[in-house]
Amino acid sequence: MESHIVLTPEILGYMGSLPVSNTLLVSWMVMGFLLIISVLATKNVQLVPTGLQNLVELVIEGIYNTVSELAQEKTKVIFPVVATFFLFILTANWLGLLPGFATITYKNLPLLRSINSDLNMTLSLALVSAVITHGLAIRYLGVIDYLKKWFSFNPIFLFVGLLELVSEFTKIVSLSFRLFGNIFAGEVVLSTVAGIFAFLIPLPFYFLEIIVGFVQAAVFMMLSLVFMVLLSEKHTNEH
Repeated sequence: MESHIVLTPEILGYMGSLPVSNTLLVSWMVMGFLLIISVLATKNVQLVPTGLQNLVELVIEGIYNTVSELAQEKTKVIFPVVATFFLFILTANWLGLLPGFATITYKNLPLLRSINSDLNMTLSLALVSAVITHGLAIRYLGVIDYLKKWFSFNPIFLFVGLLELVSEFTKIVSLSFRLFGNIFAGEVVLSTVAGIFAFLIPLPFYFLEIIVGFVQAAVFMMLSLVFMVLLSEKHTNEH
C-alpha cells in the first residue's frame, strides 16, 4: 500500500446523494459498536456489577472522576460531552489497528480506514468541541458577559480580547491536526513495517499504537474539558 497524506477520504459509493466514504463507513461501525456495548452492559443492571457492566462502570466512573476534578458543579453538563469524545476517539483508534484496515479493498480502494487518519473527521470533532464550548460559555455567562470576553471599550482589553478570539481558531487547528497527525503517522509506520516484516517485528509497533491511540483520545478529551471550563468562567477584569 502506498503511504501518502490524503486529506479527503476515498468514496466507496453513494446512498442517494450522500457520498459514503471508507472513513464514514468505519465511523458507523464505531457508533454501532459503542451502542451494542451500552445495550449489553445495561440490559440486566445489577446492584453489585459483574462482567461487562462492571468494566463499563469502571471506565465511566474513571472518566467522571477526572472531569469532576476540573468541572466541579458543571460536571453533569460537561461529562457526557467529553466522555463521548474520549470513547468515540479511543474506539476508533483501536478499531483502526485491526487486521484488514487499509488492506481489504473495494473497487481498488481501501474498504476500511482509520477515521482519525482523515483530516475531515478530526476537524469535524474539533469544530463540534468548539461549538459546544462556546455554547456552554453562553449558557453559564449569558450573552452580555460572553461578549465581554472578546470586546471592550477599553483599548487594551479590546486588543487582548481580539487575541483571545484568534486563539479560539488556533485551538480548532491544534485539536484537529494533533489527532490527525499522530494517528496518520502511526498508520504509515504500521503499513511500512508490515510491508517489510511479516510476523513478529511489527508487534511492538502495534503495542505502541495502542498506547498512542489511548493517549490521543485522552488528550483530546482533557483539552476539550479545559477549554469548556475556562471559557465558561466569569471574567475577573471589569471591561
